[in-house]
Amino acid sequence: MTTPSFTEMVLGILADLSRDMPPRQRYARLLQALRRAFPCDAAALLRLEGQQLRPLAVSGLSDDTLGRRFEVEDHPRLARILLSREPVRFPADSDLPDPYDGLVENLEGAIHVHDCLGLSLYLDDVPWGVMTLDALQPDTFNDLDPIRLRTFMRLAEATIRIANLIDTLKARAEREQMVARTLVAEQVKHEMLGRSAAIETVRRETRVVADSDLTVLITGETGVGKELVARQIHHLSRRHAKPIVYVNCAALPENLVESELFGHAKGAFSDATSDRAGKFELAHGGTLFLDEIGELPMSAQPKLLRALQSGEIQRVGSDAFLQLDVRIIAATNRDLKRAVANGRFRADLYHRLGVYPIDVPPLRNRERDVLILAGHFLEQNRRRFGLQGIRLSSTAQQALMAYDWPGNVRELEHLISRSVLRTRAAATSRDDAAVLTITRSTLDLGASDRLQPEAPPPSSSQAPGIGNLSLREATDQFQINMIREAMARNDGNQAAAARALGVDRGNFSRLIRRLGLTHR
Repeated sequence: MTTPSFTEMVLGILADLSRDMPPRQRYARLLQALRRAFPCDAAALLRLEGQQLRPLAVSGLSDDTLGRRFEVEDHPRLARILLSREPVRFPADSDLPDPYDGLVENLEGAIHVHDCLGLSLYLDDVPWGVMTLDALQPDTFNDLDPIRLRTFMRLAEATIRIANLIDTLKARAEREQMVARTLVAEQVKHEMLGRSAAIETVRRETRVVADSDLTVLITGETGVGKELVARQIHHLSRRHAKPIVYVNCAALPENLVESELFGHAKGAFSDATSDRAGKFELAHGGTLFLDEIGELPMSAQPKLLRALQSGEIQRVGSDAFLQLDVRIIAATNRDLKRAVANGRFRADLYHRLGVYPIDVPPLRNRERDVLILAGHFLEQNRRRFGLQGIRLSSTAQQALMAYDWPGNVRELEHLISRSVLRTRAAATSRDDAAVLTITRSTLDLGASDRLQPEAPPPSSSQAPGIGNLSLREATDQFQINMIREAMARNDGNQAAAARALGVDRGNFSRLIRRLGLTHR
């Protein structure tokens, strides 16, 4: 099979410009053409967003590269490329740190000698981003034709211009009012990372419902990112300039739920020394996010239903009604249908909340997104600790892909933070200019975050109070078993477990400590 000539590659790119394809595919094809035209071991296309460069496509680099954000001020090579209108070549002995050290596929450890080339991309004389080429062998780029390089730069800019145009036209057709006002900094802050079909579905549903005022019910396991989805909906909505007010329904004391949600008038109860606005009033014109809605006490559910139906609220102790404009987004990790069937949640409130349901998939169903998210958290920790670089070994990547992730994205975030700390502490040199590598053993994927007793429970064949247990020990063991069962039924939520057992939340916490139950 013969290698296509440069002219044939150019014609292929020009043909792609007229085809309808997603930007991601368009960028991937552009990198493929780049590596055919200028043979190298790795290439990347990065877009400038604020003061960061975000990888849109990579070839020859590990998947976690896509989850990283390269601060321009931290990477002098990328900064130099971005500021030059001509191709930039870095010699093999350059003392400037390489942003991709340790990220080239199928290689372990940092790369100390190789050839690097960068091309800046501009649209309408405004810097858009960069393309980079890396080769493991020095002098690989010695004989590159500068005219061909500039030609490829212009073709890349044309490809990006077409991709931007298609994106803009599609977005305008869906929501004309939303295209021009999405700020880069806010978008990065609320960005849902990942490329799996499952998370793409969530993104699509989020875009569809954002510009309406429909009530949204976000479901999913603990730690999947339901709050992130809620904030993205608010950010993309017409209410984005107004506040999104967060309420954790599980943390509200039952006797204060109404006051927290609807406010109270002075003198409504002994501690009400002045008028106080509730969360609904604070969210007027914006969004009220009711997290863990399944934990809302039955006594408060009728008033919430009235507020949803009429848009009116009444402060505790006041005869006046307030008409408010609030968009409601609720989230839960509970099966609310089952709660309704069991009489623990009002059916009418459930149907009022679930006008537009969005189910956030667990991390184990998101294919290779775990590596993209891991790269994002690695980059956060690299900056936090001032490290030159931090990477995952191939065995660590395999372990992340094989793990079941009961705690989902939150568990991954905490795991990466712990692993970076362990790797940094175990480094033979505290030279922060070195690229550190997280191994499979450093990840310690056997650690559990679930509530467990410090001592093992008795065997199922031995009833509490039998054998060598005293009455006090048997009583304690019985309470331990009851608490463990309640926590398991309520997915580790202490407030819900306390309610299920009919125990005051404060007393329940003290009982857990006395019995030696801990979060690990």
